[in-house]
Amino acid sequence: MPSTLLIRGGTVVNADRAERADVLCREGRIVAVGLDLGVQAGAEVLDAEGLYVMPGGIDPHTHMQLPFMGTVTMDDFYSGTAAGLAGGTTTIIDFVIPDPQEPLMDAYRKWRGWAEKSASDYSFHVAVTWWDDSVHRDMATLVREEGVNSFKHFMAYKNAIMCDDETLVRSFRRALELGAMPTVHAENGELVFLLQQEMKALGVTGPEGHPLSRPPAVEAEAAQRAIAIADVLGVPIYIVHVSCAEAADAIARARARGQRVFGEVLAGHLTVDDSAYRNPDFATAAGHVMSPPFREKSHQEALWRGLQAGHLHTTATDHCTFCAAQKAAGKDDFTRIPNGCGGVEERMMVIWDAGVNSGRLTPSEFVAIASANAAKLFNIYPRKGCITAGADADLVLWDPTATRTLSVKTQKSLGDFNVFEGRTVTGVPTATISQGKVVYLHGDLRAERGAGRYVQRPAFSTHFDAMARWSKLHAPVAVTR
Repeated sequence: MPSTLLIRGGTVVNADRAERADVLCREGRIVAVGLDLGVQAGAEVLDAEGLYVMPGGIDPHTHMQLPFMGTVTMDDFYSGTAAGLAGGTTTIIDFVIPDPQEPLMDAYRKWRGWAEKSASDYSFHVAVTWWDDSVHRDMATLVREEGVNSFKHFMAYKNAIMCDDETLVRSFRRALELGAMPTVHAENGELVFLLQQEMKALGVTGPEGHPLSRPPAVEAEAAQRAIAIADVLGVPIYIVHVSCAEAADAIARARARGQRVFGEVLAGHLTVDDSAYRNPDFATAAGHVMSPPFREKSHQEALWRGLQAGHLHTTATDHCTFCAAQKAAGKDDFTRIPNGCGGVEERMMVIWDAGVNSGRLTPSEFVAIASANAAKLFNIYPRKGCITAGADADLVLWDPTATRTLSVKTQKSLGDFNVFEGRTVTGVPTATISQGKVVYLHGDLRAERGAGRYVQRPAFSTHFDAMARWSKLHAPVAVTR
């Protein structure tokens, strides 16, 4: 395959501007962006006339090859990243999730081994699921030697991977010292556990019990608690898969006070509602079981407003595929249904169709929430998320007039269910370029096993004097007599 690629005649869309330009890529990097770039001998040429040329998508929340609830997701790092490439996503940030008492570095090395088969570039958040001196030490190793600058905290999943408040405080404070950002899954695990038992005591055992046991209030409480802890410690915080108006409002209020709080929303929560859980077909209802659950339709508008106002910043999928046979483990007990849905391939199409075509977003705003903001928040911008000289040649050619009907029958994911089944979208990728190579073209997926690279993400400024300032503000007042 030629090492030089020229994309000619398109409209280049970045988060800050759109302009007609050619894009020249060489040896995996963008080397020039401008009008009428000459064709070089031996170069591959893509005609982008009438198309948008955008930075490849970044999905900051996926779970490939995840062991969870006694089973493992259908998509591994190859099939999942290949599906992403087919939808224009060229980078994922997945999650290392240690078991309780499992050393962080052991879990990290295990996930790195699994990810070697990735077809696209990838990076990792690492979850803190327990605490002792080794976790304190391993967080430093991960930041300083492995390029991990974010740590995940589950406030849900009692008796499994749920963090108590002490662990949150210790981990948040350590992240601040290291220049890393805490992220949280915000649901009050104690309340969820109680409500699950109450639902079953009432005889509610089907998938409809899932959203009833996880109402918006349990998400809002956890979000507010995490925000308060972060505020006291002076550390920025990123809240994943914000699904309800109450949690979005909590983020907006904190940001209005000047606090650095960032929010992520899923393509599914923007477009799918909780009526799916009342479908009489168990497989269909169970196929939608994820946490937080899909909400009543009015919450969708609140999430869109959050994106438009800048209170919510990134879009993701929480791609975590379980097949019908795996979901059937909860046939008689909804708490045993493995939580997770797909979407890494559909995310950009769904958000463009529902966001840009509706007038909610401009193309540049779409690039921001689909790619650039994630790159900025996780410190890989402008290497990723931007079409500029020196950036990685990760690009997507986008036809805003083409249509596609989303279906499990045509998806590249190995899952056997699609939460966007039957949705016809306008605006689809016609080509995806990863590391300067065409990996998807007009339906032809050319993903290569193992072609993806691990992306190190540098630490942020550690603000070494932050704790000193905090100590002065909260020091006991001396009383003179």
